[in-house]
Amino acid sequence: MRKRVIVVGATGSIGRQTIDVIESLPDLFEIVGLSAHTNELSLREESRRYPDAALCLSGVSAPREGIAFLGQDGLYELVAAVDADIVVNGAAGAGGLRPSIAALASGKRLALANKESVVMAWPLLDGLAKKYGVPILPIDSEHAALFQLISKINADEIDELVITASGGAFRDLSLSALPFVKPEEAAHHPTWRMGRKITIDSATMANKGLEVIEASRYFSVPSDRVRVLVHPQSLVHALVRTRDGSLYSQLTAPDMRVPIQNALTWPEALRCPFGRLDLAGKRLEFAEPEPERYPLLGLAYRAIEIGEGGTVAYNAADEVGVAAFERGRVAFTDIATVVELTLDRGWPARAREFESIFEIDRGAREAAAAAVEAIAGRAKGSRRE
Repeated sequence: MRKRVIVVGATGSIGRQTIDVIESLPDLFEIVGLSAHTNELSLREESRRYPDAALCLSGVSAPREGIAFLGQDGLYELVAAVDADIVVNGAAGAGGLRPSIAALASGKRLALANKESVVMAWPLLDGLAKKYGVPILPIDSEHAALFQLISKINADEIDELVITASGGAFRDLSLSALPFVKPEEAAHHPTWRMGRKITIDSATMANKGLEVIEASRYFSVPSDRVRVLVHPQSLVHALVRTRDGSLYSQLTAPDMRVPIQNALTWPEALRCPFGRLDLAGKRLEFAEPEPERYPLLGLAYRAIEIGEGGTVAYNAADEVGVAAFERGRVAFTDIATVVELTLDRGWPARAREFESIFEIDRGAREAAAAAVEAIAGRAKGSRRE
């Protein structure tokens, strides 16, 4: 019997690549639910291939013909109510937490690309997964790679986890030029095909900061044993160092369809038509990330030290800061300042229920918005002078 799949964020990069994988394995999977935020046209285009799939527009409240689920509540209902075996959560940002909750609470396997779910609420999500006996399988290339490596290495022997970063759009740009870069420049990734916000996060390395938090939480490893290396070729996705000093790596071509297929077929590993890598003629380079170029990476480690509230605030402030940069309210380098000022407010070390997480998220967004106004006001005043 084919496994039934709901794709959250079906019109985004992860969603489209998930559909590619499912179409390559038609005897194993069928799509029974598709969601998009506001891209109704693309959602309907996808649904023509899957006429029986339930549809949701999570960013729309007005009724739409043929779309049964609307708004954020509708997205939760789609995931919770539609009969499915697997939910692929490719939603972007904090809005992806609710469908993660719905998937686990309704006993569905969760294939998770929405790193914010882990950053914001890992202990609670892990508790739900254990309660209902369903796995949470990482789709992020780095964490999927770590998942594969750790499954093959005795956990007692692991000394360090290493995740790689491309360095983003501005890895070779002079530091003096960074305050003047434009959103369109930041949204151009040198290696991966991703959504706009995550691509800007790659340029600041906030994305890698979120991944450090995710790796520390998901694999129960102290943050001082999670390391980041800049690897421009994006062929090595993660490494595990064992106590004897040996490094074990996972390499594929930079193609998200590889970790998506592995998550869909777990615990089996099937032949994959995507991402096959021939190392002949390839060059592999690694470097330490520059703190001055990527202050958001250091702030992620600080957020982990604060605790669960700190990591919620880190994510919320970054989302607010990036949105302000996109609107021209702050400079590219001010995104880190927004996050730093928000973390300075102080946040709880523990969040014992989902509503507490949502409250922290709301408070952090208010603090970040105030930071944006202060930064924009100073910039306006300096221009007048």
